[in-house]
Amino acid sequence: MAAKTAPLVEVTDLRKYFLVRSSLFARERAAVRAVDGVTFAIRRGETLGLVGESGCGKSTLGRCLLRLVEPTGGTVRFDGTDLRRLSPGELRRMRRHMQIIFQDPYGSLNPRMRVGEIVAEGIEIHGLARGAEKRERVLEMLRLVGLREDALNRYPHEFSGGQRQRICIARALAVGPQFLVADEPVSALDVSVQAQVINLLQDLQESPKLTYLFIAHDLRVVEHVSDRVAVMYLGRIVEEAPAADLYRDALHPYTKALLASTPRMEPGRPTPPALAGEPPSPTSPPPGCRFHPRCPVAEAVCSRVDPPLALVAPGRKVACHRVAPPPAGVSMEPAARNGVS
Repeated sequence: MAAKTAPLVEVTDLRKYFLVRSSLFARERAAVRAVDGVTFAIRRGETLGLVGESGCGKSTLGRCLLRLVEPTGGTVRFDGTDLRRLSPGELRRMRRHMQIIFQDPYGSLNPRMRVGEIVAEGIEIHGLARGAEKRERVLEMLRLVGLREDALNRYPHEFSGGQRQRICIARALAVGPQFLVADEPVSALDVSVQAQVINLLQDLQESPKLTYLFIAHDLRVVEHVSDRVAVMYLGRIVEEAPAADLYRDALHPYTKALLASTPRMEPGRPTPPALAGEPPSPTSPPPGCRFHPRCPVAEAVCSRVDPPLALVAPGRKVACHRVAPPPAGVSMEPAARNGVS
């Protein structure tokens, strides 16, 4: 587990809204609240796992951290520097320290460039090495991710999915970053290859002391790699806890539903009921708790009062009225039950 050190990444009230038209002839545009008031921190050398259903805003959040997508509001601090205040030139120089591994190893590599050129691109942009030194650095990165020297002059289409993802990792590591956003880095790979890439990422973390935001929807993968886990629902974090605590005793009903739906190889174990319904539209989230229309234990207050992400134990935060009760005088009468029972 990572030692308790000062945060490398600090996110405060981060928001990203996308304006969309409800129809072809509509004059007004609605706002898709992809990320809506997210606050968290990641310590040096730590892996924070970010999980949630598809469409909850995980990937958008990861890209906002690096300003690949420009946030609508809030702050992102990297090693004490407010990234949103940086000029384009300053941000370009800062990108050496912050890299991303994209979800799709097929679409994130330029098919017209050889592997050596792909890995060397960042080295050239940041002026880190030239000539023979640059070539040796590229070879070092390829060896680090388990690829041979003959990969230098080959094109991405000549490699398997797992090998392409290793090329993406080599490209990200070539500039010597401190922080990596791993956006679903194994979801497009076969199960056997997933294990290889995950083990590689863990091994790499030990040597250069990398810090990860590991985005995934597979809770088994997140459990294996993470020091802490944040659970995201409809643009907001609803629970945050050390990985061992969350998997042993989840507190938020949504987290419990996600864990219950994870397949387990246990003969005779009953299959839990699926979480009912679909997430509400991010253009018009429900009032109060965003999960209450699907929550099996919703109270009357859940449809009226939006629960804050409250500290309920050392290192544990939950946005749920049943775990962190609302102020005195606010009714906690049961609401009509929804979702799983």
